[in-house]
Amino acid sequence: MPGVMHLDLDAFFAAVEQRDKPSLRGKPVVVGGTGGRGVVSTASYEARVFGIGSAMPTARARRLCPNAAYLAGRFDAYREVSRHVMDLAHELSPLVEPLSLDEAFVDLAAVHPGLDVAAATAVATDFRAAVRARTGLTVSVGVGASKLVAKIASDLRKPDALVVVPPAEQEALLSPMSVRTIPGVGAVTGDRLVRAGLKTIGALAAADEAELVRMLGKAHGTALLAFARGVDPRPVVAEREAKSVSAEETFAVDLTDRRDLAERLRRMADRVAARLAKAGLSGRTVTVKVRRYDFSTLNRSRTLAHATSSAREIAHNAGELLAGVDVADGVRLLGVGVSGLSEFSQIDLLAELEPDPVQDEETGTAEEEPLESPQPYGPPAAPGWRPGQDVEHAEFGAGWVQGSGAGRVTVRFEGPHTPVGRIRTFRDDDPALAPADPPVFDPEHL
Repeated sequence: MPGVMHLDLDAFFAAVEQRDKPSLRGKPVVVGGTGGRGVVSTASYEARVFGIGSAMPTARARRLCPNAAYLAGRFDAYREVSRHVMDLAHELSPLVEPLSLDEAFVDLAAVHPGLDVAAATAVATDFRAAVRARTGLTVSVGVGASKLVAKIASDLRKPDALVVVPPAEQEALLSPMSVRTIPGVGAVTGDRLVRAGLKTIGALAAADEAELVRMLGKAHGTALLAFARGVDPRPVVAEREAKSVSAEETFAVDLTDRRDLAERLRRMADRVAARLAKAGLSGRTVTVKVRRYDFSTLNRSRTLAHATSSAREIAHNAGELLAGVDVADGVRLLGVGVSGLSEFSQIDLLAELEPDPVQDEETGTAEEEPLESPQPYGPPAAPGWRPGQDVEHAEFGAGWVQGSGAGRVTVRFEGPHTPVGRIRTFRDDDPALAPADPPVFDPEHL
């Protein structure tokens, strides 16, 4: 029975930008980090023609398509659209498992027992039409007898696709596909399988289990063999537990100053602690992630005797982990995470009340007072105007930032329900120009 549906909004971030910015419709749009070390989060289908894809360095994307619109992203707008789509998914079934803002599994069988291919197709067709009517966006949908098949099906004919896989046709569909199609088969595992002659899912399905276990380990080997044979017993889980909470930052230039890195680490620990507290969680394992100048990545972890959500305790342990990492040649990314999560437990009061020990770099002894930093560390500098940011001008109304620099900011005044707007340039400190909330999309204008 094709009772599991997978939904995936097409080029989601870029599609929202094109919806809200008429001048970008039908043109290449790239959303992600716009700085020198940024990476692409989402590329519109017009941009993908040039070879641009997610996780690609933005600098490379600019070389491939210098005329694309490179936008920093508006997560308030994306979250609002996601909320509407997930609400529609919950109208189909109480069992909805969100994977991200733009992707989720839905257990149709929970509400429609005995669902056949025709009925599943009708449900999915109505859902896609409802998403288009409420958000103005397209969604690709796959329906199958399991999460695995539904996920693969939704990717087959993107964008704006609907693929329902009858159980009797599942093996014929999967068999000729590359093993890299299986979710969870990354570059390393894929290369191992290909070198072993297991290039297709059909070849993997016929492989010897003992050989796969020797190659990949028991858990991974047996799981991939089951997937290749179309066996996926994983249920759709309405609430997905967070495995970890983390924060990280990529720097514009490589950093070597330990005091600078320690202060940034402290700020990240504050953010992680705030997220833990908001979720009512605490964790026992503190991890520091360091990506060095040569792109090598180190992870250092420490498991505590008790769970914590204390910013001070997280920062203290993360700082000690960082102290054991050589940063002399430069750090390009730094991150802090807490895992081993459980429901909130009382913070270790002793750790919260005692001052943080500060390590003296020369003697290695603990000082009673923090050493004075050679440079002040106030709050981070306020960000400038970001490309794609929503703004409001006292005279010209609502618009978005097309670019900024050299003391100027260029704004295009348009919205989701206007014609292509005019461009005007202002001083970047113009008192008449202010940040604004995302524009409201009205489905009645479709």
